[in-house]
Amino acid sequence: MVINLGDSEHEAAWRTEVRAFIEKEAPAALKTVEGENGLFGRLGAVKEWRDKVAAKGWIAPSWPKKYGGVDMSVVDQFVMNEEMAESGVPSNVGGFGVMMIGPTIIEHGTEEQKAEHLGSIIRGETIWCQGYSEPGAGSDLASLQTRAVRDGDDYVVNGQKIWTTGAQFADMMYMLVRTDPDAPKHRGITYLLVDMKSSGVTVRPLTTLAGMQTFNEVFFEDVRVPVRNRIGEENRGWYVGTTTLDFERSSIGTAIGVRKSLEGLLRQAQGSKGEASFARNPRVRHEFADRWIEAETARMLSYRVVSMQVRGLIPNYEASMCKLFSSELGQRIANLSMHMYGMHGNVRNRSSMGYMTAVSATIAGGTTEIQKGIIATRGLGLPRG
Repeated sequence: MVINLGDSEHEAAWRTEVRAFIEKEAPAALKTVEGENGLFGRLGAVKEWRDKVAAKGWIAPSWPKKYGGVDMSVVDQFVMNEEMAESGVPSNVGGFGVMMIGPTIIEHGTEEQKAEHLGSIIRGETIWCQGYSEPGAGSDLASLQTRAVRDGDDYVVNGQKIWTTGAQFADMMYMLVRTDPDAPKHRGITYLLVDMKSSGVTVRPLTTLAGMQTFNEVFFEDVRVPVRNRIGEENRGWYVGTTTLDFERSSIGTAIGVRKSLEGLLRQAQGSKGEASFARNPRVRHEFADRWIEAETARMLSYRVVSMQVRGLIPNYEASMCKLFSSELGQRIANLSMHMYGMHGNVRNRSSMGYMTAVSATIAGGTTEIQKGIIATRGLGLPRG
Protein backbone atom coordinates (compact mmCIF):
# COMPACT_ATOMS: atom_id res chain seq x y z
CA MET A 1 0.00 0.00 0.00
CA VAL A 2 1.32 3.44 -0.97
CA ILE A 3 0.95 6.11 1.72
CA ASN A 4 1.15 9.74 0.59
CA LEU A 5 1.86 12.17 3.43
CA GLY A 6 2.18 15.17 1.13
CA ASP A 7 -0.41 17.89 0.57
CA SER A 8 -2.79 17.97 -2.33
CA GLU A 9 -2.79 21.14 -4.43
CA HIS A 10 -5.71 22.52 -2.42
CA GLU A 11 -4.11 21.61 0.93
CA ALA A 12 -0.80 23.20 -0.08
CA ALA A 13 -2.56 26.44 -1.03
CA TRP A 14 -4.57 26.43 2.19
CA ARG A 15 -1.44 25.77 4.26
CA THR A 16 0.23 28.76 2.60
CA GLU A 17 -2.78 30.95 3.41
CA VAL A 18 -2.83 29.91 7.06
CA ARG A 19 0.92 30.35 7.41
CA ALA A 20 0.76 33.84 5.89
CA PHE A 21 -2.05 34.83 8.26
CA ILE A 22 -0.06 33.66 11.27
CA GLU A 23 3.10 35.45 10.16
CA LYS A 24 1.19 38.69 9.60
CA GLU A 25 -1.30 38.72 12.47
CA ALA A 26 0.03 36.65 15.38
CA PRO A 27 1.36 38.80 18.25
CA ALA A 28 5.13 38.46 18.63
CA ALA A 29 4.69 37.33 22.25
CA LEU A 30 2.96 34.16 21.07
CA LYS A 31 5.57 33.12 18.52
CA THR A 32 7.98 31.88 21.16
CA VAL A 33 7.63 28.51 22.83
CA GLU A 34 10.08 29.42 25.57
CA GLY A 35 9.57 31.63 28.57
CA GLU A 36 9.01 30.82 32.18
CA ASN A 37 5.29 31.47 32.45
CA GLY A 38 3.97 30.06 29.16
CA LEU A 39 0.65 31.42 27.97
CA PHE A 40 -0.34 32.46 31.50
CA GLY A 41 2.14 35.32 31.21
CA ARG A 42 0.81 36.35 27.79
CA LEU A 43 -2.95 36.54 28.27
CA GLY A 44 -3.21 39.94 26.62
CA ALA A 45 -1.55 38.56 23.50
CA VAL A 46 -3.84 35.53 23.57
CA LYS A 47 -6.91 37.78 23.58
CA GLU A 48 -5.51 39.85 20.71
CA TRP A 49 -4.89 36.65 18.76
CA ARG A 50 -8.37 35.34 19.52
CA ASP A 51 -9.96 38.50 18.16
CA LYS A 52 -8.00 38.18 14.92
CA VAL A 53 -8.89 34.51 14.52
CA ALA A 54 -12.55 35.34 15.19
CA ALA A 55 -12.49 38.04 12.51
CA LYS A 56 -11.46 35.33 10.02
CA GLY A 57 -14.30 33.07 11.14
CA TRP A 58 -11.83 30.45 12.35
CA ILE A 59 -12.91 30.17 16.00
CA ALA A 60 -15.10 27.13 15.27
CA PRO A 61 -14.25 26.46 11.62
CA SER A 62 -15.88 23.03 11.35
CA TRP A 63 -19.27 24.22 12.67
CA PRO A 64 -22.06 24.79 10.14
CA LYS A 65 -22.24 28.35 8.82
CA LYS A 66 -25.66 28.92 10.37
CA TYR A 67 -24.10 28.41 13.81
CA GLY A 68 -21.10 30.65 13.21
CA GLY A 69 -18.65 28.25 11.58
CA VAL A 70 -17.44 28.01 7.99
CA ASP A 71 -18.15 24.31 7.27
CA MET A 72 -14.42 23.64 7.11
CA SER A 73 -13.43 20.10 6.19
CA VAL A 74 -11.60 17.76 8.57
CA VAL A 75 -8.39 18.04 6.54
CA ASP A 76 -8.53 21.84 6.31
CA GLN A 77 -8.98 22.15 10.07
CA PHE A 78 -6.16 19.66 10.62
CA VAL A 79 -3.83 21.72 8.41
CA MET A 80 -4.81 24.91 10.24
CA ASN A 81 -4.19 23.35 13.66
CA GLU A 82 -0.89 21.89 12.45
CA GLU A 83 0.38 25.26 11.20
CA MET A 84 -0.68 27.04 14.38
CA ALA A 85 1.07 24.42 16.48
CA GLU A 86 4.22 24.73 14.37
CA SER A 87 4.16 28.50 14.91
CA GLY A 88 3.61 28.17 18.65
CA VAL A 89 0.32 30.10 18.63
CA PRO A 90 -2.79 28.60 20.30
CA SER A 91 -5.25 26.95 17.91
CA ASN A 92 -8.07 26.31 20.39
CA VAL A 93 -8.83 29.88 21.42
CA GLY A 94 -12.50 28.95 21.88
CA GLY A 95 -11.80 26.67 24.85
CA PHE A 96 -14.23 24.00 26.02
CA GLY A 97 -17.07 25.99 24.46
CA VAL A 98 -15.85 25.34 20.93
CA MET A 99 -14.12 22.03 21.49
CA MET A 100 -16.69 20.20 23.62
CA ILE A 101 -20.04 21.70 24.57
CA GLY A 102 -20.71 23.60 21.34
CA PRO A 103 -20.63 20.49 19.12
CA THR A 104 -22.71 18.63 21.73
CA ILE A 105 -25.41 21.31 21.63
CA ILE A 106 -25.35 21.21 17.83
CA GLU A 107 -25.83 17.43 17.96
CA HIS A 108 -28.32 17.07 20.83
CA GLY A 109 -29.63 20.52 21.77
CA THR A 110 -32.94 22.16 20.97
CA GLU A 111 -33.16 25.09 18.59
CA GLU A 112 -33.71 27.37 21.59
CA GLN A 113 -30.52 26.05 23.24
CA LYS A 114 -28.56 26.56 20.04
CA ALA A 115 -29.81 30.12 19.73
CA GLU A 116 -29.00 30.85 23.38
CA HIS A 117 -25.50 29.41 23.60
CA LEU A 118 -23.72 28.97 20.26
CA GLY A 119 -23.45 32.65 19.38
CA SER A 120 -22.00 33.58 22.77
CA ILE A 121 -19.43 30.77 22.43
CA ILE A 122 -18.29 32.04 19.03
CA ARG A 123 -18.07 35.62 20.32
CA GLY A 124 -16.10 34.56 23.39
CA GLU A 125 -18.72 35.94 25.76
CA THR A 126 -19.14 32.72 27.76
CA ILE A 127 -16.42 30.63 29.37
CA TRP A 128 -17.34 26.99 29.99
CA CYS A 129 -16.03 24.31 32.32
CA GLN A 130 -16.73 20.59 32.53
CA GLY A 131 -18.37 18.96 35.57
CA TYR A 132 -17.63 15.27 35.17
CA SER A 133 -15.11 13.94 37.72
CA GLU A 134 -16.04 13.54 41.38
CA PRO A 135 -14.00 12.47 44.42
CA GLY A 136 -15.29 8.91 44.01
CA ALA A 137 -15.85 8.91 40.26
CA GLY A 138 -12.90 9.76 38.06
CA SER A 139 -11.91 7.06 35.61
CA ASP A 140 -15.09 5.18 36.55
CA LEU A 141 -17.20 8.19 35.68
CA ALA A 142 -20.49 6.28 35.58
CA SER A 143 -20.23 5.90 39.37
CA LEU A 144 -20.92 9.63 39.86
CA GLN A 145 -23.21 10.52 42.76
CA THR A 146 -24.01 14.23 42.38
CA ARG A 147 -27.83 14.21 42.59
CA ALA A 148 -30.44 16.19 40.71
CA VAL A 149 -34.05 15.92 41.88
CA ARG A 150 -36.87 17.26 39.70
CA ASP A 151 -38.93 19.97 41.38
CA GLY A 152 -41.44 21.46 38.98
CA ASP A 153 -39.61 23.33 36.24
CA ASP A 154 -36.24 22.97 37.98
CA TYR A 155 -33.75 20.33 39.02
CA VAL A 156 -32.29 20.73 42.51
CA VAL A 157 -28.62 19.72 42.43
CA ASN A 158 -26.53 18.59 45.41
CA GLY A 159 -23.03 17.12 45.36
CA GLN A 160 -19.44 17.83 44.40
CA LYS A 161 -17.22 17.86 41.33
CA ILE A 162 -13.41 17.89 41.37
CA TRP A 163 -10.46 18.54 39.04
CA THR A 164 -12.65 21.06 37.23
CA THR A 165 -10.34 22.99 34.93
CA GLY A 166 -10.89 26.75 34.93
CA ALA A 167 -14.04 26.65 37.09
CA GLN A 168 -12.94 29.79 38.94
CA PHE A 169 -13.21 31.73 35.66
CA ALA A 170 -16.19 29.96 34.09
CA ASP A 171 -19.62 31.42 33.44
CA MET A 172 -21.28 28.07 32.69
CA MET A 173 -20.70 24.39 33.38
CA TYR A 174 -21.88 21.36 31.43
CA MET A 175 -22.24 18.52 33.88
CA LEU A 176 -23.49 15.00 34.47
CA VAL A 177 -25.80 14.35 37.42
CA ARG A 178 -27.63 11.29 38.72
CA THR A 179 -31.40 11.60 38.40
CA ASP A 180 -32.34 7.95 39.02
CA PRO A 181 -30.28 6.37 41.83
CA ASP A 182 -31.98 2.99 41.35
CA ALA A 183 -31.04 2.58 37.69
CA PRO A 184 -27.88 0.76 36.50
CA LYS A 185 -24.95 3.12 36.82
CA HIS A 186 -24.69 3.98 33.10
CA ARG A 187 -28.36 4.89 33.12
CA GLY A 188 -30.19 7.32 35.36
CA ILE A 189 -27.69 10.08 34.44
CA THR A 190 -28.77 13.45 33.03
CA TYR A 191 -26.80 16.16 31.22
CA LEU A 192 -27.33 19.72 32.50
CA LEU A 193 -26.06 23.22 31.75
CA VAL A 194 -25.49 25.17 34.97
CA ASP A 195 -24.97 28.90 35.47
CA MET A 196 -21.90 29.16 37.70
CA LYS A 197 -23.36 32.27 39.35
CA SER A 198 -26.35 30.30 40.64
CA SER A 199 -27.03 30.41 44.37
CA GLY A 200 -25.44 27.42 46.10
CA VAL A 201 -22.44 27.01 43.76
CA THR A 202 -19.08 27.24 45.56
CA VAL A 203 -15.73 27.01 43.75
CA ARG A 204 -12.53 26.21 45.63
CA PRO A 205 -9.26 26.28 43.63
CA LEU A 206 -6.76 23.46 44.08
CA THR A 207 -3.03 24.22 44.08
CA THR A 208 -1.02 21.75 42.01
CA LEU A 209 2.47 20.41 42.65
CA ALA A 210 3.77 23.17 40.38
CA GLY A 211 2.06 25.86 42.49
CA MET A 212 -0.60 26.60 39.85
CA GLN A 213 -4.37 26.77 40.40
CA THR A 214 -5.55 25.09 37.22
CA PHE A 215 -8.07 22.75 38.84
CA ASN A 216 -10.91 23.30 41.28
CA GLU A 217 -13.39 21.63 43.58
CA VAL A 218 -16.97 22.72 42.91
CA PHE A 219 -19.72 22.23 45.50
CA PHE A 220 -23.47 22.29 44.81
CA GLU A 221 -25.93 22.94 47.64
CA ASP A 222 -29.58 23.04 46.59
CA VAL A 223 -28.66 24.61 43.25
CA ARG A 224 -31.71 25.14 41.06
CA VAL A 225 -31.21 24.42 37.36
CA PRO A 226 -34.08 25.03 34.92
CA VAL A 227 -35.32 21.92 33.12
CA ARG A 228 -34.88 23.83 29.87
CA ASN A 229 -31.11 23.60 30.55
CA ARG A 230 -31.21 19.82 30.12
CA ILE A 231 -29.49 18.49 26.98
CA GLY A 232 -31.27 15.42 25.66
CA GLU A 233 -33.65 13.23 27.60
CA GLU A 234 -33.76 12.76 31.36
CA ASN A 235 -31.80 9.67 32.45
CA ARG A 236 -30.13 9.45 29.01
CA GLY A 237 -27.31 11.87 29.78
CA TRP A 238 -24.57 9.23 29.64
CA TYR A 239 -25.02 8.97 25.89
CA VAL A 240 -24.92 12.74 25.48
CA GLY A 241 -21.82 12.84 27.69
CA THR A 242 -19.98 10.29 25.58
CA THR A 243 -20.80 12.40 22.52
CA THR A 244 -18.98 15.29 24.20
CA LEU A 245 -15.96 13.05 24.75
CA ASP A 246 -16.04 12.02 21.08
CA PHE A 247 -15.20 15.59 20.06
CA GLU A 248 -11.54 15.10 20.81
CA ARG A 249 -9.25 16.15 18.01
CA SER A 250 -6.34 14.32 16.44
CA SER A 251 -3.86 15.63 19.04
CA ILE A 252 -1.64 17.06 16.31
CA GLY A 253 -1.00 20.09 18.50
CA THR A 254 0.24 17.85 21.31
CA ALA A 255 2.46 15.85 18.95
CA ILE A 256 4.05 18.99 17.56
CA GLY A 257 4.25 20.53 21.03
CA VAL A 258 6.40 17.72 22.40
CA ARG A 259 8.73 17.98 19.39
CA LYS A 260 9.07 21.74 19.89
CA SER A 261 9.88 21.11 23.55
CA LEU A 262 12.71 18.87 22.35
CA GLU A 263 13.92 21.57 19.98
CA GLY A 264 14.01 24.03 22.87
CA LEU A 265 16.01 21.60 25.02
CA LEU A 266 18.43 20.98 22.16
CA ARG A 267 19.05 24.72 21.76
CA GLN A 268 19.68 25.03 25.48
CA ALA A 269 22.11 22.11 25.44
CA GLN A 270 24.02 23.48 22.44
CA GLY A 271 24.22 26.99 23.88
CA SER A 272 25.14 26.04 27.42
CA LYS A 273 28.62 26.78 28.77
CA GLY A 274 28.56 24.32 31.61
CA GLU A 275 25.13 24.58 33.13
CA ALA A 276 23.96 21.71 30.95
CA SER A 277 27.21 19.77 31.06
CA PHE A 278 25.22 16.57 31.36
CA ALA A 279 24.11 17.15 27.77
CA ARG A 280 27.55 15.86 26.76
CA ASN A 281 26.83 12.61 28.55
CA PRO A 282 26.29 9.77 26.00
CA ARG A 283 23.25 8.61 27.94
CA VAL A 284 21.58 12.00 27.54
CA ARG A 285 22.45 12.14 23.84
CA HIS A 286 20.85 8.72 23.38
CA GLU A 287 17.78 9.97 25.25
CA PHE A 288 17.53 12.90 22.85
CA ALA A 289 17.60 10.53 19.88
CA ASP A 290 14.95 8.23 21.38
CA ARG A 291 12.65 11.13 22.25
CA TRP A 292 13.01 12.59 18.75
CA ILE A 293 11.96 9.31 17.15
CA GLU A 294 9.03 9.09 19.55
CA ALA A 295 7.93 12.65 18.67
CA GLU A 296 7.72 11.64 15.02
CA THR A 297 5.78 8.52 16.04
CA ALA A 298 3.29 10.73 17.88
CA ARG A 299 2.82 12.76 14.70
CA MET A 300 2.13 9.60 12.69
CA LEU A 301 -0.46 8.47 15.23
CA SER A 302 -2.20 11.83 14.80
CA TYR A 303 -2.13 11.41 11.03
CA ARG A 304 -3.80 8.03 11.44
CA VAL A 305 -6.65 9.56 13.46
CA VAL A 306 -7.29 12.39 11.00
CA SER A 307 -7.17 9.97 8.06
CA MET A 308 -9.97 8.00 9.72
CA GLN A 309 -12.00 11.17 10.25
CA VAL A 310 -11.60 12.06 6.57
CA ARG A 311 -13.12 8.67 5.66
CA GLY A 312 -16.09 9.30 7.96
CA LEU A 313 -14.89 6.90 10.64
CA ILE A 314 -14.94 7.63 14.38
CA PRO A 315 -11.54 7.01 16.02
CA ASN A 316 -11.83 4.94 19.15
CA TYR A 317 -8.85 3.01 20.40
CA GLU A 318 -6.78 4.95 17.84
CA ALA A 319 -7.49 8.18 19.76
CA SER A 320 -6.59 6.39 22.99
CA MET A 321 -3.25 5.43 21.44
CA CYS A 322 -2.61 9.11 20.61
CA LYS A 323 -3.46 10.26 24.10
CA LEU A 324 -1.50 7.51 25.86
CA PHE A 325 1.63 7.85 23.74
CA SER A 326 1.77 11.67 23.75
CA SER A 327 1.10 12.08 27.48
CA GLU A 328 3.76 9.54 28.45
CA LEU A 329 6.17 11.07 25.95
CA GLY A 330 5.67 14.49 27.53
CA GLN A 331 6.72 13.02 30.86
CA ARG A 332 9.79 11.37 29.33
CA ILE A 333 10.82 14.71 27.81
CA ALA A 334 10.40 16.36 31.23
CA ASN A 335 12.67 13.65 32.67
CA LEU A 336 15.20 14.32 29.91
CA SER A 337 15.28 17.99 30.87
CA MET A 338 16.14 17.07 34.44
CA HIS A 339 18.79 14.58 33.31
CA MET A 340 20.33 17.19 31.04
CA TYR A 341 20.86 19.67 33.89
CA GLY A 342 21.54 17.18 36.64
CA MET A 343 21.05 18.52 40.15
CA HIS A 344 20.93 22.08 38.76
CA GLY A 345 17.57 21.13 37.23
CA ASN A 346 16.06 21.17 40.71
CA VAL A 347 16.51 24.94 40.96
CA ARG A 348 16.10 25.86 37.31
CA ASN A 349 12.53 27.14 36.91
CA ARG A 350 11.86 25.95 33.36
CA SER A 351 13.06 22.38 33.94
CA SER A 352 11.56 21.89 37.39
CA MET A 353 8.22 23.47 36.40
CA GLY A 354 8.02 21.33 33.28
CA TYR A 355 8.78 18.25 35.33
CA MET A 356 6.05 19.01 37.87
CA THR A 357 3.37 20.04 35.37
CA ALA A 358 3.95 16.84 33.39
CA VAL A 359 2.85 14.71 36.35
CA SER A 360 -0.85 15.12 35.59
CA ALA A 361 -0.52 14.35 31.87
CA THR A 362 -1.24 10.64 32.27
CA ILE A 363 -4.20 11.31 34.58
CA ALA A 364 -6.12 14.17 32.95
CA GLY A 365 -8.45 13.29 30.09
CA GLY A 366 -8.55 9.60 30.97
CA THR A 367 -5.81 7.81 32.88
CA THR A 368 -3.13 5.67 31.29
CA GLU A 369 -4.82 2.60 32.77
CA ILE A 370 -8.14 3.49 31.13
CA GLN A 371 -6.46 4.11 27.76
CA LYS A 372 -4.64 0.77 27.95
CA GLY A 373 -7.93 -0.97 28.73
CA ILE A 374 -9.58 0.60 25.67
CA ILE A 375 -6.66 -0.35 23.44
CA ALA A 376 -6.62 -3.91 24.79
CA THR A 377 -10.35 -4.61 24.50
CA ARG A 378 -11.37 -2.57 21.47
CA GLY A 379 -8.10 -2.59 19.58
CA LEU A 380 -6.67 -6.03 20.32
CA GLY A 381 -9.95 -7.82 21.07
CA LEU A 382 -8.75 -9.03 24.48
CA PRO A 383 -11.34 -10.03 27.09
CA ARG A 384 -12.21 -7.58 29.83
CA GLY A 385 -10.24 -8.22 32.99
